[in-house]
Amino acid sequence: MLLIALGLLLGIAGVGYLEWKGRSDLPVEQVVLTDEAREYLTSLDLSDVEMGATDNSLGQTLVEITGTIRNIGDRPVRSIRLNCVFFDVYGIELHRVLSTIVRSSQGLQPGGEVPFRLPFDDIPDGWNQVLPSLYVAEIVFD
Repeated sequence: MLLIALGLLLGIAGVGYLEWKGRSDLPVEQVVLTDEAREYLTSLDLSDVEMGATDNSLGQTLVEITGTIRNIGDRPVRSIRLNCVFFDVYGIELHRVLSTIVRSSQGLQPGGEVPFRLPFDDIPDGWNQVLPSLYVAEIVFD
């Protein structure tokens, strides 16, 4: 009986490992911040950035980052994407997510502002529970 239970446990652990390994091998989309976009960074203002967490009935935790982005420059922006970088307790990068905060369907005109909400339900264990670093990864202009 003990051997059957041990075999079953090893089987479940093996399937879990293969599932985890399969997800970690997925290619990460790489975007490059152009020189034009890098120069415009000072014309974008992230403000009112807050982080909160809620638990659902399944025992999962949903972490949400909310805030506002303002275009204080003179160029209309079609879309903006951020890298959200989560760290472990030692300050080592644990998880990186590319998130869109301004969509091409809405855009961001000069002088305009747009609220954003970024939900995360897949942050790995070991996260330091601190607001992740937010870096503008891509700006697309009209």
